[in-house]
Amino acid sequence: MKKSTIVLIDGGFLRSMAKKAKKLYDPAFIEKFAHACISADEECLRILYYDCAPFVGNANNPISGTSRSFTGSDRWLHEIAALDLFAVRRGVLKFRGFQRNPKVAPGATLTDADFIPQFEQKGVDMRIGLDIAAYSAEHLASRIILITNDTDCVPAMKFARKAGLQTVLIQVMNCKPAPELVAHTDFKRPIAWP
Repeated sequence: MKKSTIVLIDGGFLRSMAKKAKKLYDPAFIEKFAHACISADEECLRILYYDCAPFVGNANNPISGTSRSFTGSDRWLHEIAALDLFAVRRGVLKFRGFQRNPKVAPGATLTDADFIPQFEQKGVDMRIGLDIAAYSAEHLASRIILITNDTDCVPAMKFARKAGLQTVLIQVMNCKPAPELVAHTDFKRPIAWP
């Protein structure tokens, strides 16, 4: 009998790993990767994708003080949500200021171009944890596949295991999983890039 399985994807983590591997990160890639994580003895009930739309707003440049506009589209999140078995859980991307580019020579005269905008995802970890807890409490699945390297997921993983669910931690190429995650998973599953 196949194990009923939920796949949870931390989009920020998967995107950063795919970028390092020089992979085109789009809905087709995400779908292929998610299905590659499911083994023959598993029946996929749902794939939950957690991410943020691009930041849209204005900020003052650090040197000139002029206004800089940030724009972006969330169309790709709608495309993911339209895929079979997929559901998108949205966090919020917050602007956290500008950081000096480390490639700029010390003592150089700085311009606005020498600074990189910094953003932070908010609410993604909480949503992952809540979904793990909900599926666990209601026994809606027997196995959870987790694609992340964020140790904030550990309490939810513990909860799932106490509720009798098995947890699978996906190991993406060239990324050593956090020891805390490894300690609280039932299986580690290495996956090659599709």
